[in-house]
Amino acid sequence: MLRTKKYHPFVMLIIAGLLATSCGQSVDSQSAIQTSVAETVAAQPPVEPIVITEAPAAALIPSQTPFAQPTTGLLLPTPTPPAASSGSKAACASASLQDETIVDGTIFKPGEQFTKTWYITNTSTCTWDTTYKIIFWDGDILGGGYVYNLPQAAGPGQTIPISLVLTAPSADGAYRSEWKLQTPDNFNFGVGMYQTAFYTDIVVSSSTKPTYAVTSVELSVTRDPAFGCEPANIVYTAYATFTTNGPLEFQYRWQQQDGNRSSAQTVKMTAAGKKTVTREWKLGRAASQNSNRWFQIILLDPVYREYPQVGFTFECP
Repeated sequence: MLRTKKYHPFVMLIIAGLLATSCGQSVDSQSAIQTSVAETVAAQPPVEPIVITEAPAAALIPSQTPFAQPTTGLLLPTPTPPAASSGSKAACASASLQDETIVDGTIFKPGEQFTKTWYITNTSTCTWDTTYKIIFWDGDILGGGYVYNLPQAAGPGQTIPISLVLTAPSADGAYRSEWKLQTPDNFNFGVGMYQTAFYTDIVVSSSTKPTYAVTSVELSVTRDPAFGCEPANIVYTAYATFTTNGPLEFQYRWQQQDGNRSSAQTVKMTAAGKKTVTREWKLGRAASQNSNRWFQIILLDPVYREYPQVGFTFECP
């Protein structure tokens, strides 16, 4: 609002005097008026100077904003997830594979049906119930469904069989089918430290005489006793596990570093699977101590093949 300009009384007297002069008053009259004005001015108290204030500019009324917009590129803090509880997906998603049926590389006829079983241990702190699921993960579904309920409950540390009825494809070739587990809150997990999928590898052959073979040999060595030099003889035992992809009769022999070797041994497999054989080597406390000793498996028939030597160290302090 604009402030009204104010005029003091003595100003009005001065204006009146000027008007009188302009109207032709006598000098004496003018002198008397001037004297009167001077006396009036002298009698007035001092006044503050007149300050004329301009009207302020109209204030800008900000428009209302429904919500604040984040600045482009602004890094917002990431909320810290709550600690895992015994019922959370993080605590429940832990498993390990103990064993399985249908060895990798098993040969099936086109369209042949088979049942694959994995033996899986619940390594979490939760009890898995039948709301947990088995889900198809990758590869070929092999005629199965995409999702199955867990067949039975499994408490912490308990191992359960997980079996799926699958069907070999109609075309010849090698196939892999991968699967995982899922918590009730839809968190997918596998087995082991890296949460890998559990799977089956098969081969489909329409041949009337498929080529069955030994597909792998695993060799390991144990010591009895594990430490020390008692009793007098230390026994080293070698374990060789053969895997075949179908019914097969084959021959092998043992070879070892000191020149001893076994005679030809025959194994007859009625179906694809695994067979473990053993061999012992006894060493007395007087034997030389070194890490040069080893065991070896040599396949003689149906094909000749030498598998890698597996060494061990004899120490008797």
